[in-house]
Amino acid sequence: MRSFTTIVLAGSRPGPDPLTAGTGLSSKALLPIAGIPMLAYVLRSLAASPRVGRIIVMAQDVDALASNPAIAAAAEVEWRVSHGSIADGIHGLLADTDGPLLVTSADNVLLTSAIVEQFVAATIECDLAIGMVERERVRAAGHSTKRTWLAFRGGKWSGANLFWLGGRQVDSFVSFWSAVEQDRKKGLRIIGAFGPGLLLGAVLRLMDIHTFARRAGQRFGLDARIVSLDAPEACIDADKPADLPVIETILAARQAAASA
Repeated sequence: MRSFTTIVLAGSRPGPDPLTAGTGLSSKALLPIAGIPMLAYVLRSLAASPRVGRIIVMAQDVDALASNPAIAAAAEVEWRVSHGSIADGIHGLLADTDGPLLVTSADNVLLTSAIVEQFVAATIECDLAIGMVERERVRAAGHSTKRTWLAFRGGKWSGANLFWLGGRQVDSFVSFWSAVEQDRKKGLRIIGAFGPGLLLGAVLRLMDIHTFARRAGQRFGLDARIVSLDAPEACIDADKPADLPVIETILAARQAAASA
């Protein structure tokens, strides 16, 4: 079974972070959830996946992360200092890495090896893929969480912080995404950035999300797809204080199930 290099984005965005305000922490990735730094959860899940080979963590302050005992024990990783934008770092890694990249983030606390396996199995033959969860799955699971939902024919979707970059051919898309990512919480702006035709198709519910992804990818000469993930919690990340009790409840339920 072929393994792939995985990038974990663990840097800080400009401006104050509501999760670290008053904590004295230099990075959100160090924030403890149920007593464990959030980055450690992500690294453990990646290390447990046979699909994952190298794990590279990108952050502005790697020393603070690498020196944390729980993070150091979670997985063997390579540390990369992020001097510029996320896009700059990914461009460099695409150039240096022999093969595709799996990209996730330090706040993807509920990631599991099973989620990774499902995602990667559906992405092998494409240039670009994004993991997402349909809202009815989240509702059916009873998770009380506020997410950003993108509405298309047949359902509303939220991202799972999982991206497949098939190689250097996605460079132009990475640059594009870097320019629009600041609007990631504004669904219509994100959709509209791909052009008025795709925006109209989404607003009028003329296309489902898979058709949108295919047509959006064609703008960049890419085979792009959405991977619909089975785990409803895959779209719940540690983005704001209200997310933390939801995440802790899910982690406790997993622990109870594992101990039963």
